[in-house]
Amino acid sequence: MSGGRRLLRVASLGAALGLWQVLTALDVTLWLRFEQFPTVGEVASALADRLGTDTYWQDLGHSLRRIVVGFLLAAVLGVAAGTAVARSRWAADLLGPLVEVVRPVPAIALVPVAILLLPTTEQGIVFITFTAAFFPVLVSTRHAVAALGPVWEEAVLTMGGGRLRVLFSVVLPGSLPGIFGGLSVGIGVSWICVISAEMISGEYGVGYRTWQDYTVVDYPGVFVGMATIGVLGWLTSTAVEVLGRRVTAWLPRPAARGAAGPVRAPGGAASAAFRRTPAAVPLAEKEPVS
Repeated sequence: MSGGRRLLRVASLGAALGLWQVLTALDVTLWLRFEQFPTVGEVASALADRLGTDTYWQDLGHSLRRIVVGFLLAAVLGVAAGTAVARSRWAADLLGPLVEVVRPVPAIALVPVAILLLPTTEQGIVFITFTAAFFPVLVSTRHAVAALGPVWEEAVLTMGGGRLRVLFSVVLPGSLPGIFGGLSVGIGVSWICVISAEMISGEYGVGYRTWQDYTVVDYPGVFVGMATIGVLGWLTSTAVEVLGRRVTAWLPRPAARGAAGPVRAPGGAASAAFRRTPAAVPLAEKEPVS
């Protein structure tokens, strides 16, 4: 990123904080009322006080642990289920209707179900976090796998590769951009739901502490919680995006769109197959295997 872009981003954040300080310090009351909002200075003072307490870091650790466990489970199972639904008629018939019925239900609406099914509140919150990320990952993976053309798969099969080789050399590498799109959406939705679940039924965590601050009219504390949630969400989303760029480094980047050159295959075996094949024969679109 260029220095000019970094400067613009910092200036944008600084302008927002400056406007917040002016509106709250002057108790501006127009269509929106700012007289009860804490100033930037009050929030910064509350944050400095909490950074020195064990409670703040314990809450942060609880929320992070719930996010990591729920999101990792959703990533693994969502990719597996999405791939199965896209490539197998049997899996599509078995799981497709269930997915389409359950997917529109907001994850936070499953809190009563989690309380009834699971023995502890901690497991219930992790379940809500998992559910929030699972469906975006599944749907993105399903579409990414279904959109792959048959050329590379047929090349691997022609060279003697089996179904597992096709899966790990063609299907999963070729679907990675779509998969990471789902992961980016999933991590954001996970934060929304884990904070909401902590507010409803949690005993620890950033969401729980933010709600407790609201009940005792500690508005600077509420904004400390909101700022903490925002920073944690930004850091985890950035981590997912950076990982996605690294594992899809073989893809052409936007800056190189006009450059001439061969398109790299998503898997080494498929690429090798085409280098050894005198001419690529047009292949018919395949249906998912049953």
